Amino acid sequence: MKFTKVTIHTSTEGSELVANILWRYTVYGVAISDVKDVIALQENKVMYWDYMDESLTADRSRDVLVKAFIAEGDTPAVLPQIRADLEELTLNNQGILPLGSLETTTKVIEGDDWIEIWKKHFRPIHIGKKVVVVPEWIAYDKAPEEVVIKLDSNMAFGTGEHETTSMCLELLQQYLTQDSVCLDVGCGSGILGISAVLLGADRAVLTDIDAVAADSAAHNCKINGVQERCEVRRADLLGDLKITADIALANITADILARLAADISGCVRAGGILILSGIIAEKLDGVKEIYGKNGFVVLQTVNKGEWYALSLKKL
Repeated sequence: MKFTKVTIHTSTEGSELVANILWRYTVYGVAISDVKDVIALQENKVMYWDYMDESLTADRSRDVLVKAFIAEGDTPAVLPQIRADLEELTLNNQGILPLGSLETTTKVIEGDDWIEIWKKHFRPIHIGKKVVVVPEWIAYDKAPEEVVIKLDSNMAFGTGEHETTSMCLELLQQYLTQDSVCLDVGCGSGILGISAVLLGADRAVLTDIDAVAADSAAHNCKINGVQERCEVRRADLLGDLKITADIALANITADILARLAADISGCVRAGGILILSGIIAEKLDGVKEIYGKNGFVVLQTVNKGEWYALSLKKL
Protein backbone atom coordinates (compact mmCIF):
# COMPACT_ATOMS: atom_id res chain seq x y z
CA MET A 1 0.00 0.00 0.00
CA LYS A 2 1.22 3.49 -0.83
CA PHE A 3 1.00 6.44 1.55
CA THR A 4 1.53 10.16 1.24
CA LYS A 5 3.75 11.56 3.98
CA VAL A 6 2.54 15.10 4.67
CA THR A 7 5.10 17.27 6.47
CA ILE A 8 4.24 20.66 7.95
CA HIS A 9 6.95 23.06 9.15
CA THR A 10 5.93 24.79 12.37
CA SER A 11 7.24 25.73 15.83
CA THR A 12 7.35 24.06 19.24
CA GLU A 13 4.38 26.18 20.33
CA GLY A 14 2.36 25.31 17.24
CA SER A 15 3.27 21.64 16.93
CA GLU A 16 0.40 20.17 18.95
CA LEU A 17 -2.15 22.44 17.26
CA VAL A 18 -0.91 21.31 13.84
CA ALA A 19 -0.82 17.68 14.96
CA ASN A 20 -4.42 17.94 16.14
CA ILE A 21 -5.43 19.14 12.67
CA LEU A 22 -3.65 16.24 10.97
CA TRP A 23 -5.30 13.68 13.27
CA ARG A 24 -8.63 14.66 11.68
CA TYR A 25 -7.55 13.14 8.38
CA THR A 26 -5.59 9.99 9.21
CA VAL A 27 -5.76 6.86 11.32
CA TYR A 28 -2.22 5.89 10.29
CA GLY A 29 -0.19 8.07 12.63
CA VAL A 30 1.11 11.59 13.30
CA ALA A 31 4.66 12.25 14.51
CA ILE A 32 6.31 15.42 15.85
CA SER A 33 10.05 15.91 15.29
CA ASP A 34 11.28 18.63 17.66
CA VAL A 35 14.98 19.01 18.49
CA LYS A 36 13.98 20.73 21.74
CA ASP A 37 12.55 17.43 23.01
CA VAL A 38 15.92 15.75 22.51
CA ILE A 39 17.70 18.64 24.23
CA ALA A 40 15.27 18.51 27.18
CA LEU A 41 15.83 14.80 27.67
CA GLN A 42 19.57 15.37 27.78
CA GLU A 43 19.51 18.46 30.01
CA ASN A 44 16.99 16.97 32.45
CA LYS A 45 19.10 13.80 32.72
CA VAL A 46 16.19 11.65 31.54
CA MET A 47 18.20 9.97 28.80
CA TYR A 48 21.82 9.93 27.66
CA TRP A 49 23.53 9.20 24.39
CA ASP A 50 27.10 8.01 23.96
CA TYR A 51 27.49 10.66 21.29
CA MET A 52 25.47 13.68 20.30
CA ASP A 53 26.40 16.08 17.51
CA GLU A 54 27.08 19.45 19.17
CA SER A 55 25.34 21.23 16.30
CA LEU A 56 22.07 19.66 17.48
CA THR A 57 22.04 21.55 20.77
CA ALA A 58 23.55 24.69 19.23
CA ASP A 59 20.68 25.30 16.82
CA ARG A 60 17.47 25.62 18.81
CA SER A 61 15.67 27.72 16.21
CA ARG A 62 15.14 25.04 13.57
CA ASP A 63 11.66 24.12 12.39
CA VAL A 64 9.55 21.56 14.16
CA LEU A 65 8.27 19.00 11.66
CA VAL A 66 4.82 17.49 12.08
CA LYS A 67 4.31 14.48 9.83
CA ALA A 68 1.16 12.57 8.97
CA PHE A 69 0.67 9.50 6.82
CA ILE A 70 -2.37 9.42 4.55
CA ALA A 71 -3.50 6.71 2.15
CA GLU A 72 -2.39 7.85 -1.30
CA GLY A 73 -5.89 7.56 -2.74
CA ASP A 74 -7.27 9.94 -0.10
CA THR A 75 -4.61 12.61 -0.65
CA PRO A 76 -6.30 14.71 -3.40
CA ALA A 77 -9.38 15.22 -1.23
CA VAL A 78 -7.58 15.61 2.10
CA LEU A 79 -4.79 18.07 1.25
CA PRO A 80 -7.11 21.03 0.45
CA GLN A 81 -8.92 20.44 3.75
CA ILE A 82 -5.63 20.43 5.67
CA ARG A 83 -4.57 23.69 4.01
CA ALA A 84 -7.95 25.26 4.83
CA ASP A 85 -7.62 24.20 8.48
CA LEU A 86 -4.11 25.67 8.65
CA GLU A 87 -5.43 28.96 7.27
CA GLU A 88 -8.19 28.93 9.91
CA LEU A 89 -5.60 28.22 12.61
CA THR A 90 -3.55 31.22 11.48
CA LEU A 91 -6.63 33.45 11.44
CA ASN A 92 -7.81 32.39 14.91
CA ASN A 93 -4.34 32.59 16.38
CA GLN A 94 -4.02 36.30 15.47
CA GLY A 95 -0.26 36.21 15.91
CA ILE A 96 -0.43 35.18 19.58
CA LEU A 97 1.63 32.00 19.22
CA PRO A 98 4.54 31.60 16.79
CA LEU A 99 3.33 29.03 14.28
CA GLY A 100 6.31 28.97 11.94
CA SER A 101 5.95 28.99 8.17
CA LEU A 102 3.32 26.20 8.04
CA GLU A 103 4.95 25.20 4.75
CA THR A 104 3.52 21.87 3.63
CA THR A 105 5.39 19.24 1.62
CA THR A 106 4.35 15.78 0.46
CA LYS A 107 6.16 12.59 -0.49
CA VAL A 108 4.76 9.24 -1.64
CA ILE A 109 6.21 6.28 0.27
CA GLU A 110 5.84 2.53 -0.13
CA GLY A 111 4.58 -0.02 2.37
CA ASP A 112 3.73 0.23 6.06
CA ASP A 113 7.05 -0.59 7.73
CA TRP A 114 7.03 2.98 9.03
CA ILE A 115 4.09 2.09 11.32
CA GLU A 116 6.25 -0.28 13.33
CA ILE A 117 9.09 2.26 13.40
CA TRP A 118 6.65 4.95 14.55
CA LYS A 119 5.29 2.72 17.33
CA LYS A 120 8.79 2.28 18.76
CA HIS A 121 8.70 5.99 19.68
CA PHE A 122 6.11 5.42 22.40
CA ARG A 123 7.05 4.18 25.86
CA PRO A 124 5.13 4.00 29.15
CA ILE A 125 4.62 7.49 30.59
CA HIS A 126 4.31 8.01 34.36
CA ILE A 127 2.05 10.95 35.25
CA GLY A 128 1.43 12.03 38.82
CA LYS A 129 1.53 9.54 41.69
CA LYS A 130 -0.53 6.73 40.15
CA VAL A 131 -1.17 6.95 36.42
CA VAL A 132 0.96 5.13 33.85
CA VAL A 133 -0.01 5.54 30.20
CA VAL A 134 1.04 2.45 28.25
CA PRO A 135 0.79 1.89 24.47
CA GLU A 136 -1.50 -1.05 23.75
CA TRP A 137 1.26 -3.03 22.04
CA ILE A 138 3.74 -2.89 24.96
CA ALA A 139 3.75 -5.43 27.80
CA TYR A 140 4.01 -3.63 31.14
CA ASP A 141 4.27 -5.04 34.68
CA LYS A 142 2.57 -2.52 36.91
CA ALA A 143 3.41 -1.78 40.51
CA PRO A 144 0.62 -2.44 43.05
CA GLU A 145 -0.23 1.26 43.48
CA GLU A 146 -0.23 2.10 39.77
CA VAL A 147 -3.24 2.61 37.53
CA VAL A 148 -2.43 1.62 33.94
CA ILE A 149 -4.23 3.26 31.01
CA LYS A 150 -3.73 1.44 27.71
CA LEU A 151 -3.88 3.52 24.55
CA ASP A 152 -3.84 2.64 20.89
CA SER A 153 -1.91 5.83 20.24
CA ASN A 154 -1.97 5.74 16.45
CA MET A 155 -5.69 6.48 16.38
CA ALA A 156 -6.18 9.96 17.87
CA PHE A 157 -4.61 12.93 19.60
CA GLY A 158 -3.93 12.55 23.31
CA THR A 159 -1.23 10.19 24.55
CA GLY A 160 -0.25 11.93 27.78
CA GLU A 161 3.05 13.15 26.39
CA HIS A 162 1.99 16.74 25.98
CA GLU A 163 2.01 19.21 28.87
CA THR A 164 -1.69 20.04 28.51
CA THR A 165 -2.72 16.40 28.95
CA SER A 166 -0.27 15.60 31.74
CA MET A 167 -1.45 18.62 33.76
CA CYS A 168 -5.05 17.42 33.44
CA LEU A 169 -4.09 13.95 34.64
CA GLU A 170 -2.14 15.31 37.59
CA LEU A 171 -5.03 17.55 38.65
CA LEU A 172 -7.52 14.73 38.10
CA GLN A 173 -5.62 12.54 40.58
CA GLN A 174 -5.74 15.37 43.09
CA TYR A 175 -9.46 16.15 42.90
CA LEU A 176 -11.23 12.96 41.81
CA THR A 177 -13.45 11.36 44.44
CA GLN A 178 -14.60 7.74 44.44
CA ASP A 179 -17.88 6.88 42.69
CA SER A 180 -18.07 10.31 41.04
CA VAL A 181 -19.54 11.13 37.63
CA CYS A 182 -17.01 12.51 35.15
CA LEU A 183 -17.43 14.56 31.96
CA ASP A 184 -14.57 14.67 29.41
CA VAL A 185 -15.17 17.42 26.84
CA GLY A 186 -13.13 17.21 23.63
CA CYS A 187 -11.98 13.76 24.66
CA GLY A 188 -9.55 12.97 21.82
CA SER A 189 -8.17 9.50 22.58
CA GLY A 190 -10.37 9.31 25.69
CA ILE A 191 -7.38 9.31 28.03
CA LEU A 192 -8.94 11.62 30.64
CA GLY A 193 -12.35 9.99 30.91
CA ILE A 194 -10.86 6.49 30.92
CA SER A 195 -8.35 7.52 33.58
CA ALA A 196 -11.16 8.91 35.73
CA VAL A 197 -13.03 5.59 35.68
CA LEU A 198 -9.89 3.52 36.34
CA LEU A 199 -9.05 5.85 39.24
CA GLY A 200 -12.44 5.24 40.84
CA ALA A 201 -15.15 7.30 39.11
CA ASP A 202 -18.48 5.50 38.79
CA ARG A 203 -18.91 6.49 35.13
CA ALA A 204 -17.75 8.98 32.52
CA VAL A 205 -19.27 10.70 29.50
CA LEU A 206 -16.77 11.49 26.73
CA THR A 207 -17.59 13.88 23.91
CA ASP A 208 -15.75 15.03 20.79
CA ILE A 209 -16.80 16.70 17.56
CA ASP A 210 -14.28 14.67 15.54
CA ALA A 211 -15.35 11.24 14.26
CA VAL A 212 -11.83 9.76 14.40
CA ALA A 213 -11.48 10.92 18.01
CA ALA A 214 -14.85 9.47 19.02
CA ASP A 215 -14.02 6.13 17.39
CA SER A 216 -10.58 6.14 19.03
CA ALA A 217 -12.04 6.90 22.45
CA ALA A 218 -14.55 4.07 22.08
CA HIS A 219 -11.76 1.68 21.05
CA ASN A 220 -9.59 2.73 23.99
CA CYS A 221 -12.51 2.30 26.40
CA LYS A 222 -12.86 -1.26 25.14
CA ILE A 223 -9.19 -2.22 25.48
CA ASN A 224 -9.23 -0.86 29.04
CA GLY A 225 -12.35 -2.83 29.91
CA VAL A 226 -14.39 0.26 30.87
CA GLN A 227 -16.80 0.42 27.92
CA GLU A 228 -19.76 -0.35 30.19
CA ARG A 229 -18.96 2.67 32.38
CA CYS A 230 -17.99 5.12 29.62
CA GLU A 231 -20.44 6.72 27.21
CA VAL A 232 -18.75 8.15 24.10
CA ARG A 233 -20.61 10.75 22.06
CA ARG A 234 -19.72 12.49 18.83
CA ALA A 235 -21.20 15.91 19.48
CA ASP A 236 -20.82 19.52 18.32
CA LEU A 237 -19.90 21.28 21.54
CA LEU A 238 -22.13 19.66 24.20
CA GLY A 239 -25.30 19.53 22.10
CA ASP A 240 -28.26 18.34 24.14
CA LEU A 241 -26.11 16.54 26.70
CA LYS A 242 -27.90 16.00 30.01
CA ILE A 243 -25.44 15.24 32.79
CA THR A 244 -24.67 16.51 36.26
CA ALA A 245 -20.96 15.85 36.67
CA ASP A 246 -19.01 15.81 39.90
CA ILE A 247 -15.82 16.49 37.94
CA ALA A 248 -15.42 17.76 34.38
CA LEU A 249 -12.33 18.13 32.21
CA ALA A 250 -11.72 20.04 28.99
CA ASN A 251 -8.31 20.06 27.32
CA ILE A 252 -8.98 22.30 24.33
CA THR A 253 -7.85 25.74 23.16
CA ALA A 254 -8.75 28.84 25.16
CA ASP A 255 -11.11 30.23 22.51
CA ILE A 256 -13.19 27.06 22.49
CA LEU A 257 -13.12 26.88 26.28
CA ALA A 258 -14.59 30.38 26.30
CA ARG A 259 -17.34 29.35 23.87
CA LEU A 260 -18.18 26.34 26.03
CA ALA A 261 -18.28 28.13 29.37
CA ALA A 262 -22.06 28.35 29.71
CA ASP A 263 -22.64 24.78 28.45
CA ILE A 264 -20.00 23.30 30.76
CA SER A 265 -21.35 25.26 33.72
CA GLY A 266 -24.75 23.69 33.15
CA CYS A 267 -23.23 20.20 33.32
CA VAL A 268 -21.33 20.57 36.62
CA ARG A 269 -23.09 20.28 39.98
CA ALA A 270 -22.73 22.87 42.70
CA GLY A 271 -19.52 22.11 44.56
CA GLY A 272 -18.20 20.14 41.59
CA ILE A 273 -14.71 20.46 40.13
CA LEU A 274 -13.75 21.64 36.66
CA ILE A 275 -10.28 21.15 35.15
CA LEU A 276 -9.35 23.21 32.10
CA SER A 277 -6.17 22.97 30.03
CA GLY A 278 -4.74 24.05 26.69
CA ILE A 279 -4.49 27.72 27.70
CA ILE A 280 -1.65 30.04 26.74
CA ALA A 281 -0.54 32.92 28.98
CA GLU A 282 -2.19 35.62 26.86
CA LYS A 283 -5.59 33.93 27.18
CA LEU A 284 -5.39 32.90 30.85
CA ASP A 285 -7.07 35.92 32.43
CA GLY A 286 -9.85 35.85 29.85
CA VAL A 287 -10.64 32.20 30.58
CA LYS A 288 -10.67 32.87 34.32
CA GLU A 289 -12.98 35.83 33.83
CA ILE A 290 -15.58 34.08 31.69
CA TYR A 291 -15.71 31.02 33.94
CA GLY A 292 -16.00 33.32 36.95
CA LYS A 293 -19.07 34.84 35.31
CA ASN A 294 -20.46 31.32 34.87
CA GLY A 295 -20.28 30.42 38.54
CA PHE A 296 -16.75 29.06 39.06
CA VAL A 297 -13.98 30.09 41.42
CA VAL A 298 -10.34 29.27 40.62
CA LEU A 299 -8.65 26.85 43.01
CA GLN A 300 -5.30 26.35 41.28
CA THR A 301 -3.34 27.66 38.33
CA VAL A 302 -0.51 25.42 37.11
CA ASN A 303 1.73 25.58 34.08
CA LYS A 304 4.21 23.56 32.07
CA GLY A 305 6.18 25.14 29.28
CA GLU A 306 3.96 27.51 27.31
CA TRP A 307 0.73 26.00 28.64
CA TYR A 308 -1.53 26.62 31.64
CA ALA A 309 -4.21 24.55 33.35
CA LEU A 310 -6.83 25.53 35.92
CA SER A 311 -8.80 23.74 38.58
CA LEU A 312 -12.06 25.47 39.48
CA LYS A 313 -14.98 24.87 41.82
CA LYS A 314 -18.63 25.41 40.92
CA LEU A 315 -20.32 27.70 43.43
